Amino acid sequence: MNLLLKKIALAITPLAVVIACSSFSKPTKISKSIDSTLSITNNDFTDTTAVHKNKIASIATGADNYNDYLPLLENKNVGIVTNQSGILSNKTHIVDFLLSKEIKLKLIFAPEHGFRGTADAGEHIIDGKDAKTGLSIISLYGNNKKPKSEQLEGIDMMVFDLQDVGARFYTYISSLHYIMEACAEKNIQLIVLDRPNPNGGIIDGPILEKTYTSFVGMHPIPLLHGMTIGEYAQMINGEKWLKNAIQCKLTVIKCANYSRDLPYSLPVKPSPNLPNDQSINLYASLCLFEGTNVSVGRGTEKQFQIYGSPYLPKSNFEFKPEPNLGATNPTYNGIRCYGEDLSAVAKVNRIELKWIIKAYGTTSDKSKFFNSFFTKLAGTRKLQQQIESNTSEESIRLSWQEGLTNFKIKRAKYLLYK
Repeated sequence: MNLLLKKIALAITPLAVVIACSSFSKPTKISKSIDSTLSITNNDFTDTTAVHKNKIASIATGADNYNDYLPLLENKNVGIVTNQSGILSNKTHIVDFLLSKEIKLKLIFAPEHGFRGTADAGEHIIDGKDAKTGLSIISLYGNNKKPKSEQLEGIDMMVFDLQDVGARFYTYISSLHYIMEACAEKNIQLIVLDRPNPNGGIIDGPILEKTYTSFVGMHPIPLLHGMTIGEYAQMINGEKWLKNAIQCKLTVIKCANYSRDLPYSLPVKPSPNLPNDQSINLYASLCLFEGTNVSVGRGTEKQFQIYGSPYLPKSNFEFKPEPNLGATNPTYNGIRCYGEDLSAVAKVNRIELKWIIKAYGTTSDKSKFFNSFFTKLAGTRKLQQQIESNTSEESIRLSWQEGLTNFKIKRAKYLLYK
């Protein structure tokens, strides 16, 4: 325990500690509970040097650094927020691992898409039980985004282990906010098992305006924030974004051997419609189409790697959405769509606006292009106005710069990695 205490460093507030791990042990092999259909595909990177590969291979998530959090959980009644992305390096699920170590796990809280991560985006998830462990599962999506006080009765510690992708409208950070708030109100310590951001340190896009706060955007940050979920938890605490400016007793278990310049390929899909590295990289750019009449490929095998609609000009590329895992009734189900295939484009390092600008410019009826969801995704009314008024992409980007500069200054206080 003395060694553990030496590793604990005070973070931004007296309520937050960071546990930094210089090494980790391989987890004991345990029966795996992750469905193979959730495995991610097409994990290719351009840098193939031996040194770089070794650096990538040595990355350990917070979950892998279990010697630093297991002692904190001993003899405690523990709740956990996780889904299929909460795995150790040997693919053992964090729930199975904690139970194997005789941690008194009492309750599972599941975010959007459910505990096993197979539900559609926005689908109402009902509470239930995990068939394998018998543990009760409480959904944190729909009408119960924040755990009720009675649902936390008897819980001493909460663990949070979800794989984020670094985008403001990816709702796992919204679930993090509500978990932190609920824990703060009940004086429950929260342990965040940190994970790399697959979009690294990319920071781009308009800052969310308070008027457009929603579950797809809760904080005044850009579309791509360039932080890990552990760093983001510290920012929520430090900026006092929780209700009534309360703060959570927060411990972040850091990743080991990680830096933002290292590409990180996810071992499983973080959600059903992000099947590979390309979709994760393009997600923040293409998700803006979800506020328009353009499909982003839900109901195909190239989700967030293509876009199209029946209202765009006929072209050599077309697709027809059909129901599949994570899209039981996709937009334009069974209808031919025309657009672009981006599955082979080079990795982007910013929010790419050229595709949505092009689609708006060529759609058959501009009055039907945008819907009310667009401003929630963009976090501002201004972006739609700029596109509708044919503002140049360069000018749109310039309008973001002051907000991005201020955000970077604020963000720097909470960073745990280079």
